Amino acid sequence: MSETLDDDLYQRTLQLLEPGEIELLGAIVHTDLESEEDLEMQELTVSVNEILADHAEKGETYIYAGNDTDEFASNQFQGLTLDDESFVWECQQLLREGTFDLVFYYEAGPDQDALTDDLEALDRVDRVTPVP
Repeated sequence: MSETLDDDLYQRTLQLLEPGEIELLGAIVHTDLESEEDLEMQELTVSVNEILADHAEKGETYIYAGNDTDEFASNQFQGLTLDDESFVWECQQLLREGTFDLVFYYEAGPDQDALTDDLEALDRVDRVTPVP
């Protein structure tokens, strides 16, 4: 990915983390998955969900696609707890320069370095950019 596009994505992600109801952190998961590998991208999203849920220590989660509401965009998902549907993370799947980047936002708390290491260990992940 070009440095300009990478910086643009980082800056956009940073803006979305600005103070709101809860303090958020983020991670941009850069993959080698190409546009026709959308099934593999969904499988990677499930793997990231498991890692984020583990680091957030909020128990079991499920992935909500938002198909029943107009508040969600295409390729936007949330990880919610099974117990009470509490927010764990939100994700946008973006196709940039021919490969997918997965942008995750999650409640502050997890150790960013440890989380980044675990995400980078996943198959098909080129690198992870923690935000901030």
